[in-house]
Amino acid sequence: MAKWIDDFRACWRGDAQPSVRLAVAFAVLCLVLATAARFGLAQIRPDVFFTPYFPAVFFATALGGFRIGIATALASGLLGVVLNFSGAHADPARFALLMIFWVVCGIAIWGVEHYRSLVAQQREVSKRLIEEEQYRKVVVDELQHRLKNKSSTIHAVLHQALQDRPDVWQRIDHRIRALSATDDLIARVDGYGCGIKDLLRSELGPYGHVRFNLNGEQLFLPAKLAVSLALIFHELATNAGKYGAFSSPRGFLQVSWTVDDGRLNVIWDETEGPVVEAIGEAGFGTKLLKSALRPFDGKTEISYLKTGVHCTMQCKLPSC
Repeated sequence: MAKWIDDFRACWRGDAQPSVRLAVAFAVLCLVLATAARFGLAQIRPDVFFTPYFPAVFFATALGGFRIGIATALASGLLGVVLNFSGAHADPARFALLMIFWVVCGIAIWGVEHYRSLVAQQREVSKRLIEEEQYRKVVVDELQHRLKNKSSTIHAVLHQALQDRPDVWQRIDHRIRALSATDDLIARVDGYGCGIKDLLRSELGPYGHVRFNLNGEQLFLPAKLAVSLALIFHELATNAGKYGAFSSPRGFLQVSWTVDDGRLNVIWDETEGPVVEAIGEAGFGTKLLKSALRPFDGKTEISYLKTGVHCTMQCKLPSC
């Protein structure tokens, strides 16, 4: 009995298809209960012949499918005609009601079966998406593992090669660590999200905390937006280290952000950096800056001023 109950629960939730025995047994139970309800109603209204069987047809179809539903409808009609709980005998009016009952049952069975097919399709799509997401996670984890190994190998090789050049190693070491920290952060926020200050400090910290200032309230970024902003901040910070404020002894960076009407506004403002004389063709980094926020109805605008790089980012804050 316990196994039957567990099987029934699984089938009712749609996790499994019922066996023929279970479907037939449930249909018979529905007919018995409907007949008992009809007997009770007959004490008040003897002319109620088919109405109590509608729920039996509906539930039998919902569990066992349209074949079980059709069989239950036929059996219900026969019971409504054959069983008499009063002195009345079957007459043409009852047979007319029987035809109406079967027509209505046919419509109900079609509707339930159509709903069952839609649910089955949605369940199959959901199952496939879950499997693909699990596969994607395995692949991403493997790629992240390999990336960490390669970063560690590069770090070790450079350290070995520059043992006699500590000044060069000191300039390179913290940048390699910054790249690794960003990779770890992107991997981490892909599942959880993070605060915008933590994101900026992780990216800008290796350049020295006295070289930048963060101005804005604490703001938690959902995972997908955090990943996009991490990529943008990394690109801007790398450019600042190569050509901008962080490449000059007196260079300074001010990053500020506000939230207005559900939209995030970020301003990246570099000062005291080298003057940009000429701008080449847009490379991968520039294309990344322009496109990273489009999924969030956002945009990025960058200007090369005499005082330094000025970049504004705007996007919609998705719900967490």
